[in-house]
Amino acid sequence: MTLDAIDMRILHCLESNGRISNQDLAARVALSPSACLRRVKLLEEAGVIAGYHCDIDLKKVGLEVEAVVQVTMRHDVEHWHETFVEAVAAWPEVLDALIITGSCSYLLVVHTRDLAHYSDFIVNRLYRTPGVMNITSNIVLGSLKRRGSVTGLLRASASRG
Repeated sequence: MTLDAIDMRILHCLESNGRISNQDLAARVALSPSACLRRVKLLEEAGVIAGYHCDIDLKKVGLEVEAVVQVTMRHDVEHWHETFVEAVAAWPEVLDALIITGSCSYLLVVHTRDLAHYSDFIVNRLYRTPGVMNITSNIVLGSLKRRGSVTGLLRASASRG
């Protein structure tokens, strides 16, 4: 789908505030409410807008520890990838899991109540998963930037390309 300037303005507004009313969104992007709603529906149907969510402050709900964990696998273990994918899906502590290139196989973002919970997760679940060879944990001390603006990235990419 090719995005025009109006689509980009709609996405920028929704990215900033997914709960904005259609009336307010239409006013911000200079469209009639019906035209704006039509555009949003097209963006949803095309999969450009993949969904809406709320951001939960993890520390305020008792998840004090965040860690970025690199996992290296033994490739001589049968079905190592499938086994690991199934395990990750069952672990609520893992909020993000990526398959990556480089010296390790996976990158996990893990959230736990405290260090004891984190230690239990690492020792009793992650290390016990068939095929896991090495784990490198990095405890997050602070965040400089969480997910940035996708519309900002798209604008920057378009101006360079």
